[in-house]
Amino acid sequence: MKHDWKKNDKQYYLPKNKPELIEIPKFNFFTVEGKGNPNDDFFAEYIGVLYSLSYAVKMSPKQGFAPANYEEYTVFPLEGVWDINDEAKKNYNGTLDKNTLVFKLMMRQPDFVTPEFAAEAIARTKKKKPHELLNKVKFETIEEGRCVQMLHEGSYDSEPASFAKMKEFADANNLLRISMLHREIYLSDARKVAAEKLKTVLRFCVK
Repeated sequence: MKHDWKKNDKQYYLPKNKPELIEIPKFNFFTVEGKGNPNDDFFAEYIGVLYSLSYAVKMSPKQGFAPANYEEYTVFPLEGVWDINDEAKKNYNGTLDKNTLVFKLMMRQPDFVTPEFAAEAIARTKKKKPHELLNKVKFETIEEGRCVQMLHEGSYDSEPASFAKMKEFADANNLLRISMLHREIYLSDARKVAAEKLKTVLRFCVK
């Protein structure tokens, strides 16, 4: 049976538009790190590299290098973990300068993807679709653990309102946010969907 994250992993990717507490287990990802304003042209290159690798894995049976335990699945959505650089942290006054952003973009991979298989997918993609960012890509297993999350509906610039609700929820439940890092999971394509209709999962780790 085909693994569809919209059906099989609803709890992780399709939360309601109100805060909730959730435990996130270990997942495998292709990741790539960068910095700068995501509205600038360079950002699309990072996204493109992750999609090219994800589809290399998905299409591996047709390319003749799929593992024996390959299973059909739906490609997972793009995710990003966001921070600001050290200099911005020193001078932070509540206003965000997007040029100071630091990010790790990632796309989850199925459980059958091993480090060896991931390395082969990267090597094959370098030959088929060369890009210098492929040299920065890593294959990582990440466990977020205990988190507060919610669905944010609207533009990325209006996310602070949702984060405020998440903080209120955490405070009410005696939960402490571990760091100012946060994760975004992009359920909408910003190139095709109006800003006010964008759907993004917001998440931060707590203890």
